[in-house]
Amino acid sequence: MNSRFRAVGVVLLVWALIYLPALGSIAIKGEEGRRILPAVRMLETGNYIVPRIGSNPYFRKPPLVNWLVAASFAVSSVRNEWTARLPSALAVLAVAIAFVTVARASLGPTGSLIAALIWMTNIGMIEKGRLIEIEALYVSLCGLATIFWLSCWVQKKSPWLIWIPPSIFLGLGLLAKGPTHLVFFYAVVVAVLWRAKDWRLLLHPAHFAALAIILVIPAAWAIPFLHSITTQVAMDKWSSQYTGRLKAIDFKFFSWIQNIPRGLMYFLPWLLLFPFARFSKFHDESHRQLAPALAWGIAVPFVAVNLVPGSVARYSMPMHCSGREPGQRMIEAGRRWWRLSSASVLRLVSLVIRSLQSF
Repeated sequence: MNSRFRAVGVVLLVWALIYLPALGSIAIKGEEGRRILPAVRMLETGNYIVPRIGSNPYFRKPPLVNWLVAASFAVSSVRNEWTARLPSALAVLAVAIAFVTVARASLGPTGSLIAALIWMTNIGMIEKGRLIEIEALYVSLCGLATIFWLSCWVQKKSPWLIWIPPSIFLGLGLLAKGPTHLVFFYAVVVAVLWRAKDWRLLLHPAHFAALAIILVIPAAWAIPFLHSITTQVAMDKWSSQYTGRLKAIDFKFFSWIQNIPRGLMYFLPWLLLFPFARFSKFHDESHRQLAPALAWGIAVPFVAVNLVPGSVARYSMPMHCSGREPGQRMIEAGRRWWRLSSASVLRLVSLVIRSLQSF
């Protein structure tokens, strides 16, 4: 129990050093205004169903991130860059804590801590976790779903525990951005179940209950939303969000061709270790079986999403949380060669922190 508390303490310390100091030091940029202005309008009008920028309804994204910004403003009684971005940083922290608590039984004390540190110290999460963009929240929700599913499956828990907790996070993911995270989640699930020849789990009643939960959560907002505005306008806006990308409207070849390299760069500096991964070196037979399935479950949707003509690199960020498992297993497998201990891992992370705090 003490080691669990120490792991949580380490996670909190690393997170605070990386994420909190820079939250208010950067001016609002990019899409951040579209996350903040509807939140301010919600607090002013009391209407939390229809996001608005000024007097105009905002149709492009669901309102979860707006709700969280509004909650941060209301709880802190302060409206500035720091409080606006705090929900993103807290989402990153939630996943890191899930690693050292929920995933501890399946990854082990050291492995779960390494996974949490990899999660918090890759460039993609450091960048997005210090902005009030959708990605930090969206990727974190997908990550939480993946952690809960894999941890419960590895421990052979009840199918209801395997499916129901992840479904809550997946449903919230639909309220944050849309269905892309389901591609990454189910790619991992299908790859793992295919490797384990455990297809029956997909047909268990718990899975169908989970699918219902995934749909009910966004429907609880979407139904009153559609009754509050012109339904056809909203449907046209939502459909154009996806068909526009598939039809390659405003397609830019030189930007598109860089999607995969840019997507990989989000996982630096830990990406540099992956060429040295040798799944055959894993000591545990179950780990040797699971790692290749995870690798395929990550690689296939990563490439597929990035090859969509209207896609950009950040759309593939939900793979980050799944990618931490092969990385963690690889570090564990090479632990004797590198003579890594918990202390030396922390020293490695401290170097990353010092080099990236100014990023």
